[in-house]
Amino acid sequence: MKKGRGRTGRIRRRKLFRSSESRGVNESYKREFIELKKWLKDRNFENANLIPASFPGTGRGLMSKTFLREGQVIISLPESCLLTTDTVIRSYLGAYIAKWQPPPSPLLALCTFLVAEKHAGACSPWKPYLEILPKAYTCPVCLEPEVVNLLPKPLKAKAGEQRTRVREFFTSSRDFLSSLQPLFSEAVESIFSYSALLWAWCTVNTRAVYLKLGGRRCFSAEPDTCALAPYLDLLNHSPHVQVKAAFNEETRCYEIRTASGCRPHEEVFICYGPHDSQRLLLEYGFVSTHNPHACVYVPEDILVKYLPSTDKQMNKKISILKEHDFIENLTFGWDGPSWRLLTALKLLCLEAEEFTCWKKVLLGEVISDTNEKTSVDVAQNICHYFIEETNAALQEVSHMKGEEVALVNQLTLVEALRTEELKILQASAELLNSLQAAFT
Repeated sequence: MKKGRGRTGRIRRRKLFRSSESRGVNESYKREFIELKKWLKDRNFENANLIPASFPGTGRGLMSKTFLREGQVIISLPESCLLTTDTVIRSYLGAYIAKWQPPPSPLLALCTFLVAEKHAGACSPWKPYLEILPKAYTCPVCLEPEVVNLLPKPLKAKAGEQRTRVREFFTSSRDFLSSLQPLFSEAVESIFSYSALLWAWCTVNTRAVYLKLGGRRCFSAEPDTCALAPYLDLLNHSPHVQVKAAFNEETRCYEIRTASGCRPHEEVFICYGPHDSQRLLLEYGFVSTHNPHACVYVPEDILVKYLPSTDKQMNKKISILKEHDFIENLTFGWDGPSWRLLTALKLLCLEAEEFTCWKKVLLGEVISDTNEKTSVDVAQNICHYFIEETNAALQEVSHMKGEEVALVNQLTLVEALRTEELKILQASAELLNSLQAAFT
């Protein structure tokens, strides 16, 4: 037998294939990263552990150069590298912010600085950092309306709220931005356009780390807790890792400490929190694969869709659910319908003579076999409804990808979310079938 053709050779090749899947392609040689490295070095930051790289699935991120051990500080970014409201106040914008009434928000200060520095181009001392920031974002507020229309209903509603919030943010900032005209030779309306401010808003919303700063009177009462952290913000999210991230008051550095080891040439992740995929898409503009926190939300209109319209106590039942915070966050997950969803359905399925037992239902008590079976029946109907609705949405996405080439990237994002939710619903359907079989 030729060398490498046997069982041992196959195992070795499989291991190499798996490791190559997680390996990134070094990007530290690229001009923008060379400039960023010089810029960071001038601000007393150097890192021997991580280098920029491109990875399959996650795109641009940071790759380990060496073995990283559990508990090791993998990044310690000096305060001088952080972009905060203190940075803005010390800049040419400080005097304008200090005298403006009513005081602008910390968010507006950061967004204004980002747009102004981006407009300054090569003259900006922050140019090396601005160069590596995304040129566009994929939060729902940035998606085309026909793409947003393909999102699950609860997320579509939140996307609408997000769009309204950003539009109001832009409208309410106009007077303050107009006051900055003496700083620019061009009209501020053309510099601080809606698209420019949207870009800045997304930059802060998707990339900032938490850093509580002392309240300043020149800002509104909104929390001043956002800091942009160059290089550190190249770390991608994974729901499967744990890290400790905080500002070290002694070293005056923002530090990331990993709770798990990492081998050389692998992508290093941080965790943004135990977020479901809809929230990740809403807040950060991406969908994390194999997300254990992913779920499918059941809105109120679908919750009651398969209940008898003749139930005279339905309005009272709905009121009870709302009073006890059981009308929202009702979900299907990888392990089937949530306890909250089944509990809400059990209360809604109570017969007239059982209605006085509603408190026991909320405490998790079994009222009757009939009530248990009926609630599972309704959960099955809801699950099947979502499976059909999700399949229809995926077919529409597939059709649009062939027709709307310019929207392929946005549609692929929706496709990833919908595909994951379909798998969750199929897993839930199997579990509900097992529960239903127990009643027969």
